[in-house]
Amino acid sequence: MVSTLNVTDRTPGFDLDELNQRFENAHPREILAWCVENIPTGLVQTSAFNIDDMVITDLLYRKLSPQNPVPVIFLDTLHHFPETLELVERAKEQYNLNLQVYKTPDVNNREEFAAKHGEALWEKDVQQFHHLTKIEPLHRGLDELNTVAWITGRRRDQAATRANMPVFELDAKGRVKVNPLAAWTRQASWEYAGQHNVPYNPLHEKGYPSIGDEPLTTPVREGEDERAGRWRGMGKLECGIHV
Repeated sequence: MVSTLNVTDRTPGFDLDELNQRFENAHPREILAWCVENIPTGLVQTSAFNIDDMVITDLLYRKLSPQNPVPVIFLDTLHHFPETLELVERAKEQYNLNLQVYKTPDVNNREEFAAKHGEALWEKDVQQFHHLTKIEPLHRGLDELNTVAWITGRRRDQAATRANMPVFELDAKGRVKVNPLAAWTRQASWEYAGQHNVPYNPLHEKGYPSIGDEPLTTPVREGEDERAGRWRGMGKLECGIHV
């Protein structure tokens, strides 16, 4: 088995099934260490700066790649909570992040976005809203950074749509998608964060276990699914990035 990637054409040069078997019960640190060693260029992290994303950033930047920091893609939708943007700045300073910010072209704030694309676009066409604010900027960022593999903070227990998610998979363009926390629980992420003083969004302590755009995120009630506060009442489970 070949254990490296063909960076030129982004084609995996290893057996995903074998990797998934090998790392199914591994600590996220081991999964990320393998990525850093075997994907020396073209490895990025995508982050919404939720607690799981912050755990991955801490693992990468404190232990695994301090000398060759993995780029962190942040999608500035222009509709984030102020607390999220404050955490981005704090994390950028604390970890000296190689932060790569992508947003909708030609607009710089909510007012400009509304003027160009319509008031409260998410109420009229949430799919188009996500295409403009997340999907297009993400794929542009992955392309510009010559991405071979991208790391997500997804866990299987977050939603039914993620229950069978593997640790290693391919996206629609043949890039490797790495889910190092796939087998972890929310409790495991918080235990790690507490042990290592990982900074986190204060909204997590106010009933927001999963934090997205301010107009589309509500607190979660006791007994609800972790992501129940995302797109409440819209019948959505994903924004489209991971579909």
